[in-house]
Amino acid sequence: MSYFNNKRGEIKELQDMLSSIKPELKRDALRKIIAAMTVGKDVSSLFMDVVKNMETTNLELKKLIYLYVINYAKSQPDKAILSINTLRKDSMDKSNPLIRALAVRTMGCIRVEQITEYLCDPLKEAIKDEDPYVRKTAAICVAKLHETHPQLMEESNFVKMLENLLNDGNAMVVSNAVAGLAQISEGKGYNLLQLTPITVQKMMTALNECSEWGQIYILDALSTYTPPDARETESILERVIPRLSHSNPAVVLSSIKIVMKYLDFLTNPELIRAYCRKMTAPLVTLLSAEPEIQYIALRNIHLIIQKRPIVMEKELRVFFCSFNDPIYIKAEKLEVLVRLADAKNIDQILHELREYVNEVDVEFVRKSVRAIGRCAIKLEKAAEKCVQALWECLKTKVAYVVQETIVVIRDIFRKYPKKYEAILRDLCDNLKSLDEPDAKASMIWIIGEYGDTIENAPDLLSIFAETFKDEAPVVQLQILTSCVKLFLTRPQDAFEILQGLLRQATEECENPDLRDRGYIYWRLLSKNPELARKVVMTDKPVISDSSYTLDSTLLDKLIDNLGNLASLYQKPPEAFVKRLRDSQNAREAEDDEEVVAPPPPGFEDSAGANHANQESIIRDNVYNEALKNEIDLLELGDNPAPPKQGNPAPAVVAGGDLLDLGLSAPQPVAAAGGNQVAAILGSVSPNIRIPLTDVLSETDAGVETKTTGLAISAAVQRELDKVYFDIRITNRSPSTHGNFAVKFNANSFKLNPKKIDLGLEPIPPGGANMTRAEVDFSGASDNQPPAMPFRIQVALKTSVDVFIFHVPVSLSIFLVPAAPLSQQAYMEYCARPQLVKTQNALKCPLSRDELVAKFKSNNLNFVMSRTNPAGIEMISFSSQTANEMIITLDTILNPAEGLLQVSYSCLLYTSDAADDLLCVDLGGRRIIKKKK
Repeated sequence: MSYFNNKRGEIKELQDMLSSIKPELKRDALRKIIAAMTVGKDVSSLFMDVVKNMETTNLELKKLIYLYVINYAKSQPDKAILSINTLRKDSMDKSNPLIRALAVRTMGCIRVEQITEYLCDPLKEAIKDEDPYVRKTAAICVAKLHETHPQLMEESNFVKMLENLLNDGNAMVVSNAVAGLAQISEGKGYNLLQLTPITVQKMMTALNECSEWGQIYILDALSTYTPPDARETESILERVIPRLSHSNPAVVLSSIKIVMKYLDFLTNPELIRAYCRKMTAPLVTLLSAEPEIQYIALRNIHLIIQKRPIVMEKELRVFFCSFNDPIYIKAEKLEVLVRLADAKNIDQILHELREYVNEVDVEFVRKSVRAIGRCAIKLEKAAEKCVQALWECLKTKVAYVVQETIVVIRDIFRKYPKKYEAILRDLCDNLKSLDEPDAKASMIWIIGEYGDTIENAPDLLSIFAETFKDEAPVVQLQILTSCVKLFLTRPQDAFEILQGLLRQATEECENPDLRDRGYIYWRLLSKNPELARKVVMTDKPVISDSSYTLDSTLLDKLIDNLGNLASLYQKPPEAFVKRLRDSQNAREAEDDEEVVAPPPPGFEDSAGANHANQESIIRDNVYNEALKNEIDLLELGDNPAPPKQGNPAPAVVAGGDLLDLGLSAPQPVAAAGGNQVAAILGSVSPNIRIPLTDVLSETDAGVETKTTGLAISAAVQRELDKVYFDIRITNRSPSTHGNFAVKFNANSFKLNPKKIDLGLEPIPPGGANMTRAEVDFSGASDNQPPAMPFRIQVALKTSVDVFIFHVPVSLSIFLVPAAPLSQQAYMEYCARPQLVKTQNALKCPLSRDELVAKFKSNNLNFVMSRTNPAGIEMISFSSQTANEMIITLDTILNPAEGLLQVSYSCLLYTSDAADDLLCVDLGGRRIIKKKK
């Protein structure tokens, strides 16, 4: 019989039952209300009728009423406050500990701040209650209080009370205290559980008596403990080992986590081997459970054998796939088989993989073929056996088997060039059966790589060239490259094919990558064929199976999280748990307020400071070289050539090259042609485009976990009235990087990204991505004048590490439209003794009018022109930066030699004794303006 229905007057009937003096009627009414509430029916209108029955001695009624209050308190906080007096009274009930615990638990579950304030006193009494049931309930309630009102919890010193409960004599109280501290630690983002040998002993004692979920919390807490010596390590391991036989898989994995971590503290090889053997049987047992448990076990085994292969090296057969295994189980078993493959068991593994190739599941067959290829790449001595197995796969003539085999053999040829050429004939015989882009591209690569060995290579490539325009982009690129390779080895045979392909690629194709590659090949071959040979026929990087191996730092972190979601995703917890990420960001924000040192706050600790300093020196050298050899950052002229031997550069006054106009003395050049003048004049658009500069190489390590493999290029650009930070990230590390965030260090112009989060998708190993972040002038100042060359220190934070680098910035980015100074103001400004002055000579084939127009397009305004008795004209300009720094330029143009002498100055006033002058703030410095 249903507890509720939709007849009219039901609410009135329930109200009457709740007002009855008969406990049976009240109980039936509350059951109907809870049943309706459970299925989503709104019974909140009965709140007052339910609450008035809280003053009952019937425990069953109290439980039902408290359950109702917990459910509707958040939507009706004002009415929920009416239950506080009864809850506080029940929490002090000396007759029944169940009522005390029930009241405290209810108050903790009501997530309303107004009620939370009334919880503190009862909770303090409950923590010190004589009954262990009340104490264990209070321990969990503290964690719930932290979620609702963390500041109140800290002010009431509840964390210290929880730590005292670790010494309790009741096992359930200890386990709940550990659970409470663990939950609070997750919310804060750092570990609050500071274990000592005495505390550990009490926890080990409680481990034998508490529930299985209490055991999990205790085991997870013990995994964060570092034993002081090997003796205590062995003592803890001996008491944890019996948990490996537990029926709960979570307890087993938590125990294995402790064993894996504590093995790092042992030095006896035999002892380590013995403990590894003890983990084998429990893991094998997990593989006979339900598929979901098997999958969790396999993902964790994959991590375990990366660090301790000995654990499963003799249990190969348990990873053989059964016909009724789900595909996700089969895929994980294949991963483990490849990981365990060695010279001793490769024959057994290959025999099993050959059987899998005959299965009906296409995806599983493809993975099996790939597994054979990975074994060949991993084990050089067994490569011939693997190639023989792949040759048998080719003979099956099954389309998807043949195509996957060709893709795999391409990788084997990369690993072992010119070694297994006997299989080439069989590969070419299957040419017509290829219809997948990856298989076609792989086969074309093989033909191009072995064009001198395959006699009919031109004919084979001509088949693909006929359908060039209809192929996928990856196939088109490979056809073009392979034809170039064939042309370099057999020019006469491939000339006509290549000529037609280059014409199609450059004139008829819309794909920019294909068109650019066509132009590059065409120019290389026409200008310098030998250079083209060096570029195209260069030795390939050696490939290995390490792409499936996790970085050691990440692996250790995942081992610390065995049995958690992190071990399934194989990502650190903060990469996918928003609460942990927010806690980490909040903690870094708190550190921001305390850090005074130059590195960006929240992104670097004391250990990373030295690294950042060393990197700064390296980056300075790289940047200076870039300026000398390549970049004219203000776009005023061609890049100045390096001075010839014996030609001294013009003297430079203190202050450096303040506007990035150039660094080297120019060579005398012939009169520039029209194209050169056009290139220098550029556009009068306010857009400033700077080429991306390599600011971090893949060999540079991060400052936290010392991760390498990330290559970064960056530049600061201007488009119209906005400034942008462009960054390109290439991931050559074995780990996926995500959660990209960026910060700028304090700088003279207060440059700062508007948003810390870059919004980039995670970049897998071998991937790359580029993004743009808008920049404003609301950041922190370093209280220094702009140094030359001007750079900003940037910190890029990813899910794996934090990387520090310096990005060069052209000061033309900061020049903003402003009215020119009057001639009188200009002369008064230049006469001040505090000016920082610098001069340079630039190569400039412009006429006088072209120079004025070019400067005007860069927000440098004409002020006046003066001619000395010798007839030499000096033209003066003024400009202003985004944060009100005034810059003046005096230029002398020598059209006959194509040279421009530039003397520029700006006023940086650092004295506070400026009583008669009006000062404006410039990042902690003061710019002087004359009083009106």
